[in-house]
Amino acid sequence: MKGTRQLLMATRRSVNRPPRQLLLPPLQLYRRILREHKNLPQLQRELGNQYLKNEFRLHKDIENPLHIVGFLTSWQDYLSTISNGSWDSEKMTSAVLEKMSPEQITQLYELMKETQNVRDGTPETTNETKTE
Repeated sequence: MKGTRQLLMATRRSVNRPPRQLLLPPLQLYRRILREHKNLPQLQRELGNQYLKNEFRLHKDIENPLHIVGFLTSWQDYLSTISNGSWDSEKMTSAVLEKMSPEQITQLYELMKETQNVRDGTPETTNETKTE
């Protein structure tokens, strides 16, 4: 995320957040989330770490200031959710779902099905058909 330090300084005043809760720089945010993941059960920690690393890797070259602020804000909200221990009781609101793209909804549905499979001990399903 090129030029993030200057962007964070410029947007701290413009982001609609309480004055004490400033956006953390990407690396500091990343490290704090990894530290908080240590308090999660092993399965959630592994999934969370993998997803976190993948998302930050995918967004490291983003230059659009609005995307950077949105990305960091979302992850900082996630950090506060897992920090106060309410991660397992959080519900997704319909307002959040309405803002999601069809691809994001599909991804969310696939994640839900996969977590149900892991919880129930069901083996992974594949789209391949066996030929004998």
